[in-house]
Amino acid sequence: MFDIKRKTIDWAGRPLTLETGRIARQADGAVLATYGETVVLATVVYGRAPKPGLDFFPLTVNYQEKTFAAGKIPGGYFKREGRPSEKETLVSRLIDRPIRPLFVKGFKNETQVVVTVLQHDMENDPDVLGMVAASAALTISGVPFMGPIGAARVGLIDGELVLNPAIDQIPSSDLDLVVAGTQDALMMVESEAKELSEEKMLEALMFAHAGMQPVIDAIIELAEHAAKEPFDFQAEDHSDVVASIKSLVGEDIKTAYTHAGKYERRSGVDAAKKAAAAKLVKTDENPDGVDGSKFSAGRPLRASKSSMRLSARKRLWQLRHSTSGSVKVATCPDASHTRLGRMMLESSPTMSPRPRTKVCHHWRRMFSLSSVPRGP
Repeated sequence: MFDIKRKTIDWAGRPLTLETGRIARQADGAVLATYGETVVLATVVYGRAPKPGLDFFPLTVNYQEKTFAAGKIPGGYFKREGRPSEKETLVSRLIDRPIRPLFVKGFKNETQVVVTVLQHDMENDPDVLGMVAASAALTISGVPFMGPIGAARVGLIDGELVLNPAIDQIPSSDLDLVVAGTQDALMMVESEAKELSEEKMLEALMFAHAGMQPVIDAIIELAEHAAKEPFDFQAEDHSDVVASIKSLVGEDIKTAYTHAGKYERRSGVDAAKKAAAAKLVKTDENPDGVDGSKFSAGRPLRASKSSMRLSARKRLWQLRHSTSGSVKVATCPDASHTRLGRMMLESSPTMSPRPRTKVCHHWRRMFSLSSVPRGP
């Protein structure tokens, strides 16, 4: 009934098993990875067509650790698991960084990679195993992914490099290095080291790259038996449009980037974009032009954060030093709860704070500044 494919290798003294066809068969790619007694499920689903007007690659990577993986169920006051923990967020980024550049350029179909920890033996960290499982799931899914990648953790214990050290070995290690890469290149490096030399770090990188090669070979062998048909994707050729833009506003863009000021620089670039759009975008007068949804004509300029902060400080100064005008208090039962309220109390002897209550509504609209006089 189930067409189960499995590949097992010995990796750093522990068995690594990659299995597909048993769980999550409706996903485009699903791999159940086991390392020691830690089990991780990685699933991949992607859209067959891009959303209209999308000008970026919508890749979503979610790494999930549930308490049931350690044999625990939430109880007491918190009976549900809340938002993702800090580690879940960081591991999601750890998986995202090496796989994102390997998708075919121009691929903008929505893609979701979900990695779920099903079992944790409290010895093998599931973050590296999740990267391996995600790589295997992408490789067999048929998505235009130029992988696979491998991953490895390297420690330095008693002066010796250790591949995939156990969790209880990390505190005594002088190095905690996580590396991801392909057969011939490194894609991502993240490390924590205790003042090691450059030669030792380079040795650790090469050690990690060599250590992940059996994993990459295992993923390739699994894909040879279980991979789906590759998705037929042809990237659009915009070379003629790029050449037209260069000829029209190439010099204007170069001139804009010579300005040191951010506002002037962005103004020049936006003016160049609008000029190119006016010439190239498809209109009634230019029926052979470029589709407007595929041509970004720039976004409206917004005030910078520094100018917004300056405006806020200016209004606060006006509140404290104005002798005319009035300030209306809306719904906050204690105006001294906020910095702005305390400044108003100091500048206005007629205002007095009300007694502090259990619930403060100062999150609502507190002050009406329409009657505050504006300075020069």
